[in-house]
Amino acid sequence: MSYESFFGFSQQPFSNAPEPRFFFESRQHSEALVRLMHCISTMKGLAVMVGDIGCGKTLLARKLLENLEAEKVYEAALMVIVHSEVTAEWLLRKIAVQLGAKDPGEKKSSILPCLYERLMEIYEQGRKAVVIIDEANMLVTREIFEEFRGLLNLEAPGQKLLAITLIGLPDLEQNIALDPPLQQRIALKFTLQSLQEIAVTEYIKHRLHIVGCERDVFSPEAYKKIYQLSRGIPRLINTICDNSLLESFLVKKETIGEDVVDNVGGDLGLKK
Repeated sequence: MSYESFFGFSQQPFSNAPEPRFFFESRQHSEALVRLMHCISTMKGLAVMVGDIGCGKTLLARKLLENLEAEKVYEAALMVIVHSEVTAEWLLRKIAVQLGAKDPGEKKSSILPCLYERLMEIYEQGRKAVVIIDEANMLVTREIFEEFRGLLNLEAPGQKLLAITLIGLPDLEQNIALDPPLQQRIALKFTLQSLQEIAVTEYIKHRLHIVGCERDVFSPEAYKKIYQLSRGIPRLINTICDNSLLESFLVKKETIGEDVVDNVGGDLGLKK
């Protein structure tokens, strides 16, 4: 028997996998989506969102893509940068392919004309091309940011041909500063904050509701302790709650109290 069965969940509610259906519309996350959607829908060019580790950037990126895909007007692509050895040519080719360009080649001299042709095709269809790049703080060379500047210069009458959204850790701002002209082209920039105490409780209840739980699994004191240990960081909230559910399942305790959460926090090294 798993803890999901014990508590009557349809699945684990606190996985850190970025599943858009678990997206919680806290004030800051909802405002982030509105800001990004506005910047994209008006084709303002470059949007930058930064935030600390675990604050929900990747899930928000997935939710943003889901929203764009639901509206047929967008040709949207989401890329995740997994290492810092990315070259400008590799990135340009990846963007071209994900936006539907056919056989862009391997060299910039062939990639750029092919990408421009595809962007014009999207524009002539009455649609908008969007690229979202998560973990963009892994992009560390000036050459890459110069290429972004070049892409943002591609325009049709009265409209840019491509909207770019960069999402990453705060280091991203310093990396963009490698190319001051690009820095001046940022149309929107903001920082995603962690959750406030009341939002942490709502966040936990929301995820429990998604898996079919309508009762209070955590005591009021437990919610408070989770906030204190996690500092409102969604990734840590998930880890604390997941471990607390497991510990309560092992002792067949249906309601999780502050003591269980406190012990989990100690095991995870979160207590000061």
